[in-house]
Amino acid sequence: MGHRPAALVEALARLDASDDPRRAQGRLVVLLVESQAWLRRLPFHRWRQVLILSAGRHAVQAWKAEGIDARIVAADTFEQGLTTAIRTIQPSLVLTARAAEYAVGLVQQRLRQRGDCPVEIVPDTRFLVERFNPIPRPVAGKRYVMEPFYRAMRKAFGLLIESDGQPTGGAWNYDSHNRKRLPPQIKPPHPRRFEPDRLTREVMREVAEGQHGQGVGRVDGFDLAVTPQQAQDAFQIFLDERLPNFGPFEDAMSQRHDTLFHSVLSAQMNLGLLDPLEMARAAEQRYREGRAPLSSVEGFIRQIIGWREYILWQYRFQMPDLRQVNYWGGTGALPRWLWDGDAPMNCLRQVTRRVIDRGFSHHIERLMLVCNFCLLAGIDPGVVADWFLTFYVDSHDWVVLPNVLGMGLNADGGVTATKPYISSANYINTMSDYCAGCRFNPKARTGTDACPFNTLYWNFLIEHEAALRANPRLGPAVLGLKRLSIEERESIRAEAARFLADLPRYGSVEPGPDGRVPSVTAQTRDDQELP
Repeated sequence: MGHRPAALVEALARLDASDDPRRAQGRLVVLLVESQAWLRRLPFHRWRQVLILSAGRHAVQAWKAEGIDARIVAADTFEQGLTTAIRTIQPSLVLTARAAEYAVGLVQQRLRQRGDCPVEIVPDTRFLVERFNPIPRPVAGKRYVMEPFYRAMRKAFGLLIESDGQPTGGAWNYDSHNRKRLPPQIKPPHPRRFEPDRLTREVMREVAEGQHGQGVGRVDGFDLAVTPQQAQDAFQIFLDERLPNFGPFEDAMSQRHDTLFHSVLSAQMNLGLLDPLEMARAAEQRYREGRAPLSSVEGFIRQIIGWREYILWQYRFQMPDLRQVNYWGGTGALPRWLWDGDAPMNCLRQVTRRVIDRGFSHHIERLMLVCNFCLLAGIDPGVVADWFLTFYVDSHDWVVLPNVLGMGLNADGGVTATKPYISSANYINTMSDYCAGCRFNPKARTGTDACPFNTLYWNFLIEHEAALRANPRLGPAVLGLKRLSIEERESIRAEAARFLADLPRYGSVEPGPDGRVPSVTAQTRDDQELP
């Protein structure tokens, strides 16, 4: 949307190259479809609804100001909106960027096969893997890991690469430098906030009234960037104020600060308000100028051109089967406190309340708190993915499914990540200040004051001992079971069973006045059926 969509760029380039003296007006129509079925398929966070609708409408407004015939099409589904527009406009050619999401890609294929008019699918410039794919022809059944993918992307785009072709600083990855806990004396600056303009306030009113479906959270306080200029302003402030400390505290968690030194711009990047390559080059320039350390810049670039691109690649590689994976056999329902924020553990209580309020928590809290708990507790991976899709403002199928099902829950059996990212309370206590404010003891394995993360962690190791021993990256953790007596094993199993039996589960309940718990009677789980 910010760096013009690929289809619009392609269309304008063809017009510029044409000998036809007529201008773009009257020859080019840009359509943005607001699909109610897509907006309503889950009770999405109201900030997410506002962000997507407002960003799209601001983009159409900007294109109109450039003299382009840009239109918003309101329809029940993407396919219905596009079909009606094609019949009305009768274009000679439809240009559309390759959809990131599988279901929308099916719509594109159906439109092309139907033959109402020629449909051409062009690469989506929101993603670098559309410009260079390190693994263009993957072999079914073969495992592909992120590190060589990331190195190939670095080489292809010349990021942190020296003239001799070697990585800057002599190493490809400085992750080992980026594992510090946030000291009490350091106070990270807050990200840039934006006052909603008239157009955004109108969208907020529509969302608050439920015109685009039910949702979690409230529209109150919405302050996210919704235009390319706002997103760029927020990114510049990140470069100036938070990039230097991003690396060391990349994995830190704190109840004092929700965003720490993260950019908090993944939602804007996913919508196309920011260009990932420009962001990576800007971060690299800060290192070249001596304004940010290499570990911070490399860590940021790895997130942008490594992990983000690898996640899209894995999504396309594994779909449509990815939606149904369940390697560890989880069948449990979600804890109710993921919806109302009343978790008994301080870490999850703090994080879920932030997510309910603002639709955001950073990647380590998503991975090592929410996903870690859900995997250890045997929650159904599909409903966990739906929870992430529902609550996070940066959520889309292409990013949530491989991140949550693949990495977070290891439900694909190691296709995305080589091991399940499980931990006891020791990791949480090491990387955060959450445990100091919690009634549970992070060092106790059993007993009434034992942290549930400990009990569930050791229970998971016992329950899946054979499968975990077969993973070379988890061997040392499983070896710890040798220190447990038969009596302690039985005690862990019994206490874990009692905790899970008493865990309040999410049901179909009405929302309170604060909008914290939605009523959900059905959720779409089959991407073949999505609009």
